[in-house]
Amino acid sequence: MPEPARADIQAAGAAGRNRYLLLAAAVLPLAVGLLLQLMGMKGAASAAFAVGTAPVLAVLLIDIAWSLRAGRFGLDVLAALSMAAALAFGEPLAGNVVALMYAGGQQLERFAEGRARREMTALAARAPRDAVLHRDGGLVVVPAVDLVAGDRVLVRSGDTVPADGAVLGGPAVLDLSSLTGETRPARLEDGEEAPSGAVNAGDAFDLAILRPAADSTYAGIVRLVEAAASSRAPMVRLADRYALAFVLVSLALAIGAAILAHDPRRALAVLVVATPCPLILAVPVALMAGLSRAAKRGVLVKSGGALEKLARVRALVVDKTGTLTHGRAELEEVRTAPDFEPEEVLRLAASLDQASSHVVARALVHAAHDRDLALSPPRAVKEDGGAGLEGWVEGHAVAVGGTAYVAARASGDWSALRAHLPPASAVVAVAIDGRPAGLLLFADPVRDDAADMIAALRRGGVQHVALASGDRAEAVDAVGRDLGLDAWTGELKPEGKIAQIALSREAANGGAVMMVGDGVNDAPALAAADIGVALGARGAAASAEVADAVLLVDRLDRLAEAMAIARRSLAIARQSVRWGIGLSLVGMVAAACGYLQPVQGALLQEAIDVVVILNALRVLIPGPGEGAET
Repeated sequence: MPEPARADIQAAGAAGRNRYLLLAAAVLPLAVGLLLQLMGMKGAASAAFAVGTAPVLAVLLIDIAWSLRAGRFGLDVLAALSMAAALAFGEPLAGNVVALMYAGGQQLERFAEGRARREMTALAARAPRDAVLHRDGGLVVVPAVDLVAGDRVLVRSGDTVPADGAVLGGPAVLDLSSLTGETRPARLEDGEEAPSGAVNAGDAFDLAILRPAADSTYAGIVRLVEAAASSRAPMVRLADRYALAFVLVSLALAIGAAILAHDPRRALAVLVVATPCPLILAVPVALMAGLSRAAKRGVLVKSGGALEKLARVRALVVDKTGTLTHGRAELEEVRTAPDFEPEEVLRLAASLDQASSHVVARALVHAAHDRDLALSPPRAVKEDGGAGLEGWVEGHAVAVGGTAYVAARASGDWSALRAHLPPASAVVAVAIDGRPAGLLLFADPVRDDAADMIAALRRGGVQHVALASGDRAEAVDAVGRDLGLDAWTGELKPEGKIAQIALSREAANGGAVMMVGDGVNDAPALAAADIGVALGARGAAASAEVADAVLLVDRLDRLAEAMAIARRSLAIARQSVRWGIGLSLVGMVAAACGYLQPVQGALLQEAIDVVVILNALRVLIPGPGEGAET
């Protein structure tokens, strides 16, 4: 487990122990005081009640001071005023009850947030810790954090893959459920990449480490979880502003009741009823529960703010490769210009593409390996994300990528090579020493479930679906027509995808625009969209870093479920706030009219808090369109 995550867990444990001590400081004096009161020792009972109030009030005042210093103002100030007023007006029992309710509310909040975070914290708890390393002809157990690229480790049956690596001596059968939510094991062949966090569900195999544990898939997921858990959503900040208005209304009502009734205890009765937590508890608990539910369905939303935007999505811009297609392009044909041999063109192109992480580049390298071609290391490589790359291989200047990109770096006629291209094929152009050398034709057919996934997104509230791809216009047109999309554009550079997002924003009718992509070239568009979603199942690290959410499972329809979860989370949060504040106002009016004594008001308010929190936790129960529990 990363050290920050371990430190956070230890700090959370210490905070939990402190809350228990605070609760005990309120409970024990209250119990002693009630016993003394039954024995007729009213003076001693009052002293016990005061002892039960004072430490909680002191801790609360410190918390308020820290919150104000951080620029936050909340309803806890009402709890402090009610306890202080109870002591001042000679009502220590009411003060002790409020202290108990506050300390108990802290424990209730901790339980509710712990329940809401369960799926998210489970990810951090499953982080790989140890690895079995091949060293000096033997095997040694080392901490996973000590692994570096190039190490060779043994992954035993039942072990967790400690860091991203390539399978050696495959096949390997991996349980990816902790990463993607999919229960079906995945079979990886020799040379395929195994992500950290997966569990070996088959025989033992060796793994060549590609990235240190700190830079691997699972560590990135844990960092995203920590960021989501600590974020403050716009709705939470809005609740803070509501809190100020509620405090002012409560104080006005309390002072007014005391003046009209000529009884300062009326003010105390109002204040103890106005010690609510609906605003400061309901919203974060509901949003945290929504983040947890989405994570369970394979969509890791980075923050509460992103969850709010996800609820407003009305337009979708999607890349083609790896999203609507399988992302496993296979080389079907090598067309070459005169004086160039197919295998030599493929070998030089694949040698250069070793420097790229693009899905088509990986497919090209894989095709060269399948043909037993010896690849050479490239030099002086320059990549234009999504367009192509150029560099030197064995003394030759090589350019590989889209036809426009490569044609700008080669003088010659491409028309003969481009004649009669299959409409759905992806085309990679190759230039060698400034001359057109050939075209590599890849097939990446549309997924069988692509139409169903688009239909699910439309049912989930998406009104406009646009395809923005860097592939050939003919191939993109074929996919767009087959799936019945609203718009599609091919041969786009990253800036072209950003322009497509602007067009889709007009079609969103005031809603949010979501962009889904999996490559380095998609990163600018993901950042430009209202909410960017990276494909964590096979996406590049750059796209995952700038995205607002990461789709861990290879299924777009899970986004429709996440949208339904987000909408329901916000609806329940607002409902909890309305009901909580409404019930509190009714109780305050009753107290102002003399129908509630201070102790009764405190008990009523705690009942309201319990109801509000339990209602917020309803987010954890799957609703319509959110997917069933697994």
